[in-house]
Amino acid sequence: MRLHLNTSAAFDAPLIPQDQAAFGPSVVAQVRERLARVPHRPTPLHGLPGLAASLRVRAIHVKDESERSSLGSFKALGGAHAVIRLVLREAGRHLDRSLAAADLDDADVRAVAAGLTITCATDGNHGRAVAAGAALAGCACTVFIHAGVSEPRAQAISAQGAHVVRVDGNYDDAVAAANREARERGWHVVSDTSWPGYEEIPTWVMQGYLVMASEAIEQARTNDSMPTHVFLQAGVGGYAAAVAAHMALVSGLAAPRIVVVEPERAACLLASAMAGRLTRVAPQEPTLMAMLECYEPSLIAWRILERRAHAFMAIGESEALRAMRALALPKAADPFVLAGESGGAGLAGLMAAAASARAREQLGLGPDSVVMVFNTEGATDQDRYRELLARVEQEA
Repeated sequence: MRLHLNTSAAFDAPLIPQDQAAFGPSVVAQVRERLARVPHRPTPLHGLPGLAASLRVRAIHVKDESERSSLGSFKALGGAHAVIRLVLREAGRHLDRSLAAADLDDADVRAVAAGLTITCATDGNHGRAVAAGAALAGCACTVFIHAGVSEPRAQAISAQGAHVVRVDGNYDDAVAAANREARERGWHVVSDTSWPGYEEIPTWVMQGYLVMASEAIEQARTNDSMPTHVFLQAGVGGYAAAVAAHMALVSGLAAPRIVVVEPERAACLLASAMAGRLTRVAPQEPTLMAMLECYEPSLIAWRILERRAHAFMAIGESEALRAMRALALPKAADPFVLAGESGGAGLAGLMAAAASARAREQLGLGPDSVVMVFNTEGATDQDRYRELLARVEQEA
């Protein structure tokens, strides 16, 4: 484990007006309206009293996104939301009128959608969500995956009706291929990462995650268990930034300490925090936390996390496996939670920090701490899940 406290001059500064408007509580109702036609359901916030006792904190709560939809991942919210907003925007321009979510089934809107092709790059979950959103809206969809994406995850994307193209290299190579094809063919890129000049659609993706964040806050309030700390795993950082921004902007919420957790082999946000600027890291040996294997932060995510994250940390492969095991083979008082190799990474960060006296002191983790984590995905590759669980059992 590596831990870096946020020493940026921007830390604790207000979010820029653009981000305050995009991720505040007033946006949630609009997002829920657009997602009303997307098959999904609220997810539980489980208490883990047994694990909390062993880690010497007051409480741990896990928001279990494995139960969000048949996709088994929080990504179902972001990709579909962005596709719906994009279709409504393009149809509105074509038809020269303002459109709402209810207009998505209008014959004229469907005719415009039928002429659109949506594309993206993915490690698995985002592409599956974009493909599902495109099928719902009546668009064509082509998804680019890299060499490290497992075949079951590729097949899950194809099952949503998308054309899947595998490219050599890593996630960034898939991003480049998707962008190149989109420019040449007039396709629309729905990316979950942002860069200079490309922020609108990634913001729409991130807004989808506000449904999850707002649910978690409502559930915590109902249980009188508002968090003092939130550990959020990150790839490019979009989900972590959306949750961190929303929690900071919710009226009356005493902002918890945000800890961003990444794989040691792809810790681009940690590197950015240490350098004091958005930083790309060189690809290394692939991490088993495949959904988090990203080498350059999203511009929007970095802008938010530089202001809102109290600390950045990187975890090793064995630490991720231990978190999977802790959720799959819980303490007697705790529920079973189906967490994939990336889904439990936030909890892995908490477990690693709790085991270090220095990290506990730096993060203010103690017997009064109430910690929230998110299980961002279940076993989206069943064979891989069983293989990794067997591996950690052998090592235990």
